[in-house]
Amino acid sequence: MMVPTNDTSGNAGAQAGIITELRCYRLYPEKREDLISLFDREFVETQEEVGIHVVGQFRDIDHPDTFVWLREFANMEARAAALQAFYGGPVWSKHGAQANTTMRNSDNVLLLKPWAIDTALPTSKGRRPAPGDSAVPCSLFVCSICYLKPSGEKAFGDFFEQKVRPELLEAGAEIVGVMVSAHTPNTWPRLPVREGENVFIWLTRFSSVGDYSIYTGRLAQSGTWRDIIAPELDMLLWRPMEMSRLSPTSRSGLR
Repeated sequence: MMVPTNDTSGNAGAQAGIITELRCYRLYPEKREDLISLFDREFVETQEEVGIHVVGQFRDIDHPDTFVWLREFANMEARAAALQAFYGGPVWSKHGAQANTTMRNSDNVLLLKPWAIDTALPTSKGRRPAPGDSAVPCSLFVCSICYLKPSGEKAFGDFFEQKVRPELLEAGAEIVGVMVSAHTPNTWPRLPVREGENVFIWLTRFSSVGDYSIYTGRLAQSGTWRDIIAPELDMLLWRPMEMSRLSPTSRSGLR
């Protein structure tokens, strides 16, 4: 049973404070590899040195001009301080203009928090390869974004835990994180975010594209999913669910 992040027991307060940015960049044609090379070389350790946890960075395999990444902060106050330190520091001063030349836009950003105290994204400590590693993981991540009515998180979260999660696990998914919108003012407006959204997101991992295909086949064959859960899920959404298939870069912490 998931314990909502407004619970005051144990480490709930610390977990509830975690802020995740889900950043989806639209790039100029054939510029994604340039950005990934620069990012993995210059923007991982240097962000973490100022208190930013770079969770993972990905190629969207269905959109060749899209780069997706996630980073975390201890709370909104820490976010403001860390972003000022990084974007006002020497690394961004040296490499920021080069990064920006690859991007059509970088404002597609959602501010999130864990849905429950045990659904935060896993730490990447000890898992990220050293700079210069070029081996691309075989794993596949799928990010599912559900847009909800205002104040609809509790009802949808209960539905997810009671009906959706068991079916996803039964079909073979590994759920690595579940998050909802963090309804809080942007403490560093120099970087715009999508304010006013109300989303429920889960991130799943598969060992390979082939394993993901097996998973989707199992869901399609499940009468419970096809005839009961999927229609009910769709009825709870304000607009169609967005699903992105993501391939980790060689230095992604999630891999």
